[in-house]
Amino acid sequence: MTTTLIVLAHPDPGSFNGAWAEASARACRKLGHEVLVSDLCAMGFDAVEGRRHFPTYAEDRAFDPLKAQEEAAGAGTIPADVAAEIGKLTRADLVILHFPIWWFAPPAVLKGWFDRVLLHGRLHTVDQRFDTGMFRGKRALFCVTTGASAAESGHDGKEGDIHLLLWPMAQTLRYLGFTVLQPEAVHGVHGYFEGVEEQALRARLGAVLDGQADLIAGLEKRPEIAFNADADFDADGRLKPDSPSHSPFIRHRP
Repeated sequence: MTTTLIVLAHPDPGSFNGAWAEASARACRKLGHEVLVSDLCAMGFDAVEGRRHFPTYAEDRAFDPLKAQEEAAGAGTIPADVAAEIGKLTRADLVILHFPIWWFAPPAVLKGWFDRVLLHGRLHTVDQRFDTGMFRGKRALFCVTTGASAAESGHDGKEGDIHLLLWPMAQTLRYLGFTVLQPEAVHGVHGYFEGVEEQALRARLGAVLDGQADLIAGLEKRPEIAFNADADFDADGRLKPDSPSHSPFIRHRP
């Protein structure tokens, strides 16, 4: 049986993001998946990493998040809220993240969930990352909304290419070993439409919700985001001259 974790990062479960996440859950259950849910805002998830989460970390030491996490993993003192999320992640075969883009990035609670839950020493180590990541064989999908239009969110749009805005999160999951599928983005989602335009938005969003079952059912055929393999880099971690470049974030010198 496939286990799917749905992560929602929106303060209002009645929002379109919330409804879209619920549509994903229904679609997965219909396919026979076991569905796990992390509604981060409803959970009151503490997104700020810090010393207070590690009571055995000496007060006279400068706080180093990686060392604190690694020591907690080794000692079995991982914070309870983080341990619960790690349990969901490790059980999941598929992770679907539902969130809006705010200020050209995901909401802070989702970034903080990454900061705290992707625990060094437990979900990744120096020797287990990228091609050797612990999550090899698992898949992830971003279902994301923007207030900007599709044109503004394109490669030449004034709001910035949505694929580049999402790349740091995709690279984070790639670091863990995930296969990251091409994102699903719904544009022009905001509350400033009125009259006919508002009616058109509601109809458009309703169609997205109605189509989510087909989207989930078709994930096996969905294209993946391309990343460089470990062998594409030299001993200093720089892209070899004859290696491909899949993103402006990792590219050959002009």
